[in-house]
Amino acid sequence: MTGSIAVLIHQGLIDLKTVAQDGMRVRASAGSSSFRQDASLKTALEEAEAHMEHVRQQQAEETDGGDQRRAAARERAAREKQERIAAAREQLQDIQRRYDHRSSGTPCSKPRASKTDPEARRMKMADGGTRPALNVQFASDGDAQMIVSVDVTSQGSDSGLMRPMYDDVCARYEVTPEAYLVDGGFGKKDDITHVEQRQTAVYSPLYSEKKLLAAGKDPYAAKPKESPEMTTYRARMGTAEAKLKYQRRAAVAEFPNADCRNRGLQQFRVRGLVKAKAQTLWHVLAFNLLRMRALICPLRQQTYLEIVMGK
Repeated sequence: MTGSIAVLIHQGLIDLKTVAQDGMRVRASAGSSSFRQDASLKTALEEAEAHMEHVRQQQAEETDGGDQRRAAARERAAREKQERIAAAREQLQDIQRRYDHRSSGTPCSKPRASKTDPEARRMKMADGGTRPALNVQFASDGDAQMIVSVDVTSQGSDSGLMRPMYDDVCARYEVTPEAYLVDGGFGKKDDITHVEQRQTAVYSPLYSEKKLLAAGKDPYAAKPKESPEMTTYRARMGTAEAKLKYQRRAAVAEFPNADCRNRGLQQFRVRGLVKAKAQTLWHVLAFNLLRMRALICPLRQQTYLEIVMGK
C-alpha cells in the first residue's frame, strides 16, 4: 500500500493536500457468549491449565509418529486456548480502567472480556445492535479517493483516533496535508489542537452546533480557556467555505468503507488486532488496485495502475 501510494506521489498524481478519515465497526471472530467476568475467566484459566497438563502427559506417552503429530496438534490447541484466556484477563484490566474513567461514580454493568478474541469489544453496530467487533480506520486521499493509511483498534468510538492516523500519514509519506476531514465523532479538542498546530486545517462539525444555534447562541465564538488552535478551527467552521469543504468528506471517506464492506469486509475470519489488520490490508490493496485501474492520467493517457507498474 505504502509503496504504490509513494509512486503516485512521486509521479505527481496524488498530493495528499486533502485527507479524509472515517471508521467502521467490523464484526469480530467471537461470539457474544464468549464474554466473561473476571471470576469466570479465572475459573476457565484454571481449567485450561489443567487440560494443558493432561495433554502434555498424553504426549509423553505417545510412541507412534502419527500419534505424536496428533498429540502435538492437541498441545498447540490447548496452549493457544490457555494463552487467549490469559490475554482476556489482561484485557479485562484495561476495560476496567476505561469503565472507571467513563462512569465517574455512575453504576454500570461489570466489564467482560472475550475468551476467544480478547482484543474484541462489544460495540454498537450500524443497525443499532451491539455485537463483538473491532474498529477499522481508513485515511483516504481527497482527490484519488484511495486509501493511504489503515488501522484496526479495540476502541468502540472514534474519539482520540484522529491524531495517531494523521501522524501516521505525515510520517509515512513525509507530507503535511492542507486539510483534514473527519466527522463529529473525531472532534476531540486535544486532537484538533495537535493537527492545527502542524498547519493542517481541520474540517469537522462543531460539538452541539445545531443545538446551540437553535438556542440562539453562537457556536463559532471563542470559548474561555480553549487553545488558539481551537478558536481558529471554531471560527473557520462558521464560514460557508468551510461547510462546502466539509461536504466532500462523505464522498472521500465513506466510499472506501462501503466498497470494502460490499466486497466482504463484514466479519473478520481471524482473531486479534494484528491478524485483523492483515485481513483488512488485503481489502485495502484490492480497493486501491481497482481505483488505480479506473483512474487515468490525462497527460500520459495511462491508468494509474500502468504508471505504478512502470509500463
